[in-house]
Formats: sequence, C-alpha cells, structure tokens
Amino acid sequence: MLIAVLVILGIIIIAAVAVIAYAVKVSIIRPKIDKKDDYESLDEKRKIRFKLRQRNNRYLYDHKPEDLSLTDKFGNELKAWFVPSPSSKKFVIAVHGYKCNGPDECSHLFPFYYDKLGFNYLLPDHAAHGRSSGKYIGFGSFESENLLLWVNYLIERFGEDIEIVLHGISMGAATVMLANESNPPKQVKAVVEDCGYTSAYEILANTIRDTVGFNCPHIAKAIILFAKLFLGYDMNEADCIGRMKDASAPILFVHGMADTFVPFNMGERLYEACDSVPKDKFFVEGAVHAYCYYDAKDAYDEKMVEFFSKHLSDFDAVSTN
Repeated sequence: MLIAVLVILGIIIIAAVAVIAYAVKVSIIRPKIDKKDDYESLDEKRKIRFKLRQRNNRYLYDHKPEDLSLTDKFGNELKAWFVPSPSSKKFVIAVHGYKCNGPDECSHLFPFYYDKLGFNYLLPDHAAHGRSSGKYIGFGSFESENLLLWVNYLIERFGEDIEIVLHGISMGAATVMLANESNPPKQVKAVVEDCGYTSAYEILANTIRDTVGFNCPHIAKAIILFAKLFLGYDMNEADCIGRMKDASAPILFVHGMADTFVPFNMGERLYEACDSVPKDKFFVEGAVHAYCYYDAKDAYDEKMVEFFSKHLSDFDAVSTN
C-alpha cells in the first residue's frame, strides 16, 4: 500500500514539474525562431493589420533610422531604431509588446509622432525580442529598467532640456507604467499606456486560465518563483496597479472595450487606481487587443494632441509642424 501511494505521489510530482516546465517554456523563454504571421491563416481584420504593418515598416525604414545599441545588467545587447528630428527637443520612445518587436508593433505610430508632431522617434526592441539578444522575458520587471537606460541615453546625448513621452502597447504599456513608477528622470513628461495589464501575475494567471479552461493560479506563481530563484529577476515587481501610487508623469490610459487577452477591466482598474498624477482615458468600444489605433485612429490622435497640450511645453507650436 505504501509503495502504491509513493508511486502515485511520484507521478503527481513528475506531472506537476512537467506542466510547470512547459508553462515556463511557452511564457518566459524566447522561441528559437521568432514567430511570423502566416498571412493566409489570418482573419480579414488581421490581414488588414498585416498589410498596414508592412507599409508602415517600409515608411520607417525609408527614413534610414540610426541603429543604436545598449547593454543591460544581464549582458543582453539591446537594439533600437532611431529617427532624429533635429529641430525638436521632444522625443517619444515607442515600446512594443509581448513576443513582438518595435517596427511591427509601433511603426504605425511613426507618422503621427514624426510627421505631425515633429518628435524624435526611438523604437527599441525588448531583450529576447526582435533584434535584441536575450533568452528570458520579464513582463516588464526588468524591461522597465532597460527602458530607463534608453531614457538616460537620450538625455546624455541630447541634453537636459529635452522632453520625453513614453508610449507602450500591451507588455510595452506595462513597461512604460513601471518605468514611470520607478522615479524616472524629470525629462519624462507624459506616458501613454495602451492595453496594459495590472500585473505580471494577473496576466499570467488570466492567460493560463484561458488556455486550460479553468483557474490555476498556482502555475502563474510557480513561473514567477522559477524566474526569481533561477533567472535573477522578480516578476512580482511588475505590479503596475500596486505601484501606481509612485507614478511620476501624467498618464493617458487607452484600452479596447472588447479586449479579452488583456481584459478591459484591467484598463478600468488601472485608471481608477491612478490618483497621484494627472490622468485621462481613451476607451474604444468594440476594439480588441492592441487595435485601438487601427479602429479609431483619428480620435486616438486627437486625444493624444489634447493630452500632450496639457503636459508638454510649447506643444501647440510643435504640433503644427
């Protein structure tokens, strides 16, 4: 009887370890080959976005962006594209999301910031994404530190009198919120977070629930514990809502009301939790995850112009460029 119990216990332990190992692999380890969209397998909405991304990427590369690099505390080489606007002291750092890259996620914002507003445009790739090196993903826990490396790079290169906007999408939105909650330099004047999540734990638990069909928060906790014990970073620090009281610059909260990947209620909760800095919101009815700009471009642009006019100096003059 004892042997049978031990055998069953052993099987349960092996199964649990296997599940956790698989969860770690698919959630925080960079795929061996970056995922590419199979155009024919996409629905019509995503086919349209695919073509827009190709067009926007070509437009970005037509401007012959500078190829920049930094090294983070883990020794990862961080890559970024940079398009300078010599007549402007205003900069935007556009931050992409989970398992994407800078151009594919954010080049659609380039015409607005560069052409309409005349901003300098910096487009970094997270560690373990795009052109940057690295194997592990931190859901904003260390990516926010890396973002501040880029902020400091711009200040050192262009001077103390610059103004910086942080604009992030999905995991990039979490990253810009966390950077804003980490005592950023005074040159960070405004933050746009588009469909960001409340915390690494909540988004992991939500994704696992959607994948397996039932709540299993212990898997999310196990992934976080693994990263802390073996990889040297603590995803519990990626607590955007818990650290909201430490926010420094004003925040524009953007979210699609039909978003289920990062549920819309997370956007509502983040907005409500923000009471230490000026804030505004732009919630788009019917928009799914990361589609607010595609579904409501003109209104999105207008909201950003309105927001920046309140929080950036001499913005009216810049916005007429």
